[in-house]
Amino acid sequence: MSSFPGPRPMHGDTVEIIVSTTSLTITGSITSQGVLRDGCGCVELTLPDADPQQRRDLARSTWIQYKLYRGGALVYSSGHLELRETRRDDNGALVLSASP
Repeated sequence: MSSFPGPRPMHGDTVEIIVSTTSLTITGSITSQGVLRDGCGCVELTLPDADPQQRRDLARSTWIQYKLYRGGALVYSSGHLELRETRRDDNGALVLSASP
């Protein structure tokens, strides 16, 4: 289940993220999808507004690995990804862009 996600969004309600400094569990409306950015395939993981410490941990990281769940069932499991960007979308959600 660790193939690269396609352009169609995958939705979940819980994500377990392992980052270079710690591991986090975030709940809420979560979306994962593959995007093409600067000619490179990336994953965009959109998270509900995380608490300030989680935002700092994510912003300091150089890589992530994550598992996305919906209703307790595993939807997607990523490989080791290099974190390229951390930003906010128009709705204030936290967006992580990462690539293999």
